[in-house]
Amino acid sequence: MTTYLLVPGANHGGWWWDPLVEKLQALGHVVLPTTPIGLDPAAEPPREAINLDDHVAQVTAALRVVPVQADTPAGRDVVLVGHSYGGSIISGVADAEPDRVRALVYLDALVPEDGDSSWSMTNEEEHAWYVSGSARTGAFVDPMPFFDDRARPHPLASLMQASKLTGAWRRVPVKHYVEATDWPGESPMAAMTARARGDEQFIVHSWDTTHNVMMHDGPDRVLSLIADL
Repeated sequence: MTTYLLVPGANHGGWWWDPLVEKLQALGHVVLPTTPIGLDPAAEPPREAINLDDHVAQVTAALRVVPVQADTPAGRDVVLVGHSYGGSIISGVADAEPDRVRALVYLDALVPEDGDSSWSMTNEEEHAWYVSGSARTGAFVDPMPFFDDRARPHPLASLMQASKLTGAWRRVPVKHYVEATDWPGESPMAAMTARARGDEQFIVHSWDTTHNVMMHDGPDRVLSLIADL
């Protein structure tokens, strides 16, 4: 039995993982889909600034209350899966608790080094969205028009704050990166794909899918990748 901590991308919550959660649970795994602070569609809109540190602390706390599986090698019984912005979160969590994590899976996601932010890792198209999307509030980036109705304005500070990494996350023994190739132009994650391809610790996969890898056969693709990690 493995514990999967699933972290969504910007504007999204744990609901994004629903099709995958059911499949993993049917295999007997423990699945913890996370809704980052400030993105709960059932909660009141936040009034305070929320940054990347807050999201990393939230998911790290969730990992720390997971009971250690005594029969797992070296206590590594947790797989962290992050989509898009969620990659910055799982990197921070793995940096804080590298010896609890068996594998890191980045689904068309950010892969930060120390000092990187969502802004610094993405392209001008993404920057334009951060700017135009935050014009209404000055503090939160509104969802794209085609996002799910449950999507919520994303804390701008979490996209601008730099990751604080010691490098301990690199002790996690297994790292996968999925590149989504179905973009209308240059992918905002293109630099991340190149980074992963140039890093011998990563296994890189290219999927003919949109950035929203949960569409169509996405849950089955993700399941086939992570079910036996």
